[in-house]
Amino acid sequence: MADLSRKALNIEDLRRMAKRRLTKALFDFCDKGSEDQIAMRDNRAALDRIKLMPRVMRDVSERHTRVNLFGKTHGLPLMIGPTGPAGFVWYRGETELARAAAKANIPFTLASTSNTDMEKVHANGGGTQWFQLYVWRNAEAAFVTIKRALDAGFEGLVVTVDSPVYNNREIDVRNGLVFPPKVTMKTAVDSIRHPRWLVGTAGRYYLAEGRLPAFTNIHIPPEDKAEATGYVSAKSSSFLNRNESMTWDYLRRIRDAWPHKLLVKGILHPEDALMAAECGADGIFVSNHAGNTNDTAITPWDALPAIAAAAGDKLTIIADSGVRRGSDVLKALALGADIVAIGRATLYGVGAAGEAGASRALEILESEIMRTMAVLGVADIPSITREHIRLPSELPASGNGPA
Repeated sequence: MADLSRKALNIEDLRRMAKRRLTKALFDFCDKGSEDQIAMRDNRAALDRIKLMPRVMRDVSERHTRVNLFGKTHGLPLMIGPTGPAGFVWYRGETELARAAAKANIPFTLASTSNTDMEKVHANGGGTQWFQLYVWRNAEAAFVTIKRALDAGFEGLVVTVDSPVYNNREIDVRNGLVFPPKVTMKTAVDSIRHPRWLVGTAGRYYLAEGRLPAFTNIHIPPEDKAEATGYVSAKSSSFLNRNESMTWDYLRRIRDAWPHKLLVKGILHPEDALMAAECGADGIFVSNHAGNTNDTAITPWDALPAIAAAAGDKLTIIADSGVRRGSDVLKALALGADIVAIGRATLYGVGAAGEAGASRALEILESEIMRTMAVLGVADIPSITREHIRLPSELPASGNGPA
């Protein structure tokens, strides 16, 4: 960690470290979005346009970043969101992320497309853990996974609803990347060029299990196994294609099957937030899937104020997509979020250095949050309000006239 503290001063440093270690195909899968990367750029641009409004001469000598989420006190207004490739970028990367989250006393969410058994991640990772659910072609199979997550001890279920069809990630097609992974000449050459990943990750899986990582947390009924060959294209008939027929009635069925906290991920419209509440959800993720599904969707930062106004008293609001600095977190809270989920930031960390890298990412964000709180003039998270930010429409117009 001491070495990482010198090498990684910000999340971008961890990103560069991960890029050097990972194969090109795998790094691009973690780093890029769909189609033309418009939504990814817009997420950052939206956050960058929001300006903080500091207040001075406030006693900020005793600051803290604690928050209350669903009756539990956590150390930061952060959580680690679901990132499917965690176990591909580092051996048992999901557990590494869970441990980093537990040490920081923040929640961790395990992705459906992870490849370490959920029971092992929950037992070995510790802390507060939630499970993220995709609903695949056979919608009934999801209830087997839900029961398994319940039995494993997960405290929350996060249902992702913004991906009814296969993501159009053209860069993955060009790189020859598919999941579950296949060894081809192109991927083999890419792996040889990145020996640290080849030996430290792929090699360890082969030594331990005799194969590359595989999806172990997706229930595939026997009748669907023959077609569960991976989602190689939007036209694939694979079981692993997303379900296109989900409705709010299906979410009500999930509510009936899940006795703990239920969250809906991928909300961008106020009316959808209200529908989630009506169906019994405890919280929502205001998210455009970090630019991975709809390349021209509204950003969560532009959507958040209206959603918070409509449903903030009915739901816990989590926001994500594009967060790279502690100041981004405070902007999100001022816009109406109760807590912020990070994905790529800690994924870069675990891709660079496993648990230590993920912990370094959280350490960086914590220090930036604390520093920004001081210059903002607030001593605790609940004190952050809409008055602490200015949106572009609220800023003085710039021009070339006389000063």
